[in-house]
Amino acid sequence: MIDERWLGNALDVSINPTTDPKVIAQWRRYAEACRVEGAPAIVQLNHPGRQSPLGAGSKGLFEKNIAPSPIPLKFEDNIWARTAQKILFGTPREMTVAEIEDVVTKHAEAAKFLSENGFDGVELHAAHGYLLSIFMAPNTNKRTDDYGGSAFNRVRIVLDIIKAIRAVVPSTFTVGIKLNSADVAQKSDIEELMQQIEHLRATGIDFLEISGGSYENPRMMKGDEPAPGEKPVSERTAKREAFFLDFARIVRQRFPDVVLMVTGGFRSLSGMHAALEENACDLIGVARPAAVDANWANKLLKEEAAGGDVVLRLDAVKPSWLVSKIPIKAIGAGAESAFYSEQIGRIGKGLPTRAPPTTS
Repeated sequence: MIDERWLGNALDVSINPTTDPKVIAQWRRYAEACRVEGAPAIVQLNHPGRQSPLGAGSKGLFEKNIAPSPIPLKFEDNIWARTAQKILFGTPREMTVAEIEDVVTKHAEAAKFLSENGFDGVELHAAHGYLLSIFMAPNTNKRTDDYGGSAFNRVRIVLDIIKAIRAVVPSTFTVGIKLNSADVAQKSDIEELMQQIEHLRATGIDFLEISGGSYENPRMMKGDEPAPGEKPVSERTAKREAFFLDFARIVRQRFPDVVLMVTGGFRSLSGMHAALEENACDLIGVARPAAVDANWANKLLKEEAAGGDVVLRLDAVKPSWLVSKIPIKAIGAGAESAFYSEQIGRIGKGLPTRAPPTTS
């Protein structure tokens, strides 16, 4: 997170550029640990915007979240969901231009600090309903100034951030961005997002990641169990394995020269091969498999060399009986997110990890 006042949850890491040698030593150790086997260390930068829950960050207890427009999160239309939304998130206030400029500055300062302390790049998080995502989306950005209205104005804050980062980091420093396929609800939305991607492409972004979902529509937090009316995983073809490939194909067709990454749903080597062979993407994210098995990528490479396949089953995380009775879909999604966050924490502590219990 680029601002310690607003965090996505109470345990989020925030980047506060400093000259304190002890803090700098910790960040450098972090970069070295990421790069020890030769992989580049790229840090995702984020601001939660209206999705900063009560108690997360150093903001005051009654301080409102910030957003491009004062539009609250909307869960299900029942008293449980409305009460939870009001207590945990409230209605955000519209950001001033000065606050927008401060967000731009904080992204640039964070990137500069990381580049000076051993990291190879950053990825801007403009997905999952966080701040940059809701600036770009027409249903959450109703501004009438230079940061709202047209597709270009809505993506302006992101373009400003990229320009500010490029001005303070080496030319070899990677700058990527994560975008949200779930914001595309109709044909006009697709065309406007394509326009925004064209503006992002013009800045010289190094890669574009496709994911999806938000607290209101938590697609990226759901487990692998099929939605109502959807075929079971075992009946899908390998080419349909990933959650967000359809949207990635549209982006690929319009922007064949953009380095494209897809994250969400890849659970087999054969599924990855299918996506790569049809040129739907260049890079594949394996977030959940890596969280439950930190050696999973090595297993894939070993089987790749042997000509075999690797398949990992990850069932949905089941909330407790009491929690399951609360009719708020974000609660179940929260259980998913918390489970995988716990596994990442266990990796950091050198403890064994586990997959969710199977349902059959």
